[in-house]
Formats: sequence, C-alpha cells, structure tokens
Amino acid sequence: MKNEIRLQRFLSQAGVAARRKAEQLITEGRVTVNGKVVRELGTKVDANGDSVAVDGIGVMPEEPFYVLLNKPKGCITAVTDDRGRPTVMDYLPNVPASVVPVGRLDFYTEGVLLLTNDGELASRLLAPKHHVPKTYHVKLQGQIRPGGLQLLRDGVRLDDGTVTLPAEVSELPGDSKHTWLAMTIHEGKSRQIHRMLETLGYTVQKLQRVAFANLTFHGLRVGDAREL
Repeated sequence: MKNEIRLQRFLSQAGVAARRKAEQLITEGRVTVNGKVVRELGTKVDANGDSVAVDGIGVMPEEPFYVLLNKPKGCITAVTDDRGRPTVMDYLPNVPASVVPVGRLDFYTEGVLLLTNDGELASRLLAPKHHVPKTYHVKLQGQIRPGGLQLLRDGVRLDDGTVTLPAEVSELPGDSKHTWLAMTIHEGKSRQIHRMLETLGYTVQKLQRVAFANLTFHGLRVGDAREL
C-alpha cells in the first residue's frame, strides 16, 4: 500500500534533519530517490516503496516518537555536552537516538519539555510566526511595583534593543518577601523571562515552565517523563 508524502517530510521523519535543513539538502542535490538526484521541493515519495538516500546513505522513516519530561533544574537541554554536565537525556535512557528537545530550558529552569524525532512538528512549534504559548511560574525577590504587571503585558525593550511581544501576566499568591507571577509568552527569545524582568529591575529566584502549547506536566514529578 502506497504512503506518499513530501520528500522533505520523509527526511524529517527519518531523523535526517528538520524541514528547512531537509529542503536545503534537496536543493543542493544531495538527495536521491530510486537512484536519481531530486532537487525539486515538494516531490512526493512512497514511504513504503521508494529508496531514498542522502549523500549516498540510505534512510528510512522512523515511527514518530514523542515524550514529555518534567525537566529538573541542574541539567542542560541538549543531547550531549562536551563539558560533561548533566543533560536532559540522562532522564530518558530508553528513547530512540534520534529524539531531540523541542526548544530549550535554561540550566536552572524546571518544567515542561517536549522531545521528539518528528522534525516537522518541532519546526512548526518553534516557528516564530505560530506564536506557540509558553506559560511560566516565576518567583521574584521582593514585591512587584505598581504598574509592573502592565509593563510586562505591554512588552519590554530588552538589552539588545528588541521589544518583546505582549505577554499575559497575573500575580499568584506570594508572601511579604517574594512575588509569584504566571507569565505566558508567545515567542522564544534566549532567556526571555529573565531578561524581561531583569530589565525592569527584578531578580528571578525560581523559574518553572508549567505549559508548552497544550502540554502540561500534570501528574509528573520533577525528573519523570511520559510518552505521548
């Protein structure tokens, strides 16, 4: 039975590359289908019958694999680390080798992290044009000043001159020494939550991502994972 899909999607599902990189491989003439070089984007292949190779090496599509990790602090969001630091893969010993994180959480940030070998889905989730929501709980030192919530909601000019998109921000129960915020952002600039708050003079003491798109860590202890 035929299973026709676009060539770049086939390469993504095979774990060769994310969609844009797969398109580059095709246009560079590095991909063959049944022994013939294919340069045209959008070419369809039969995933069950055609022979596809990249740089002369045959590739086969993998079954899509998705796993949700409640990332602990103290590990990096990477498959390996040349400095020998713990990585998120230390908590996922039995996943396929082609599985990689979708996006990144900082070393000390906890919470929802999706990992997959589905390069096409990863590309869609990370594409800025899709404005995928990411919700964080943030612990600040001290009390937030009057007007502080609105400044975050309106967008903040960061240290590099860029202005963040409007955010959804609300205050959670705290105490006299700390403020807890719930913040939902729709972009993924490097260390964005930290930078937004530091720009306004606040110190972030704890950062936890509680939702990514429609995924939450409900029922997962820190360091635990579940296959989706």
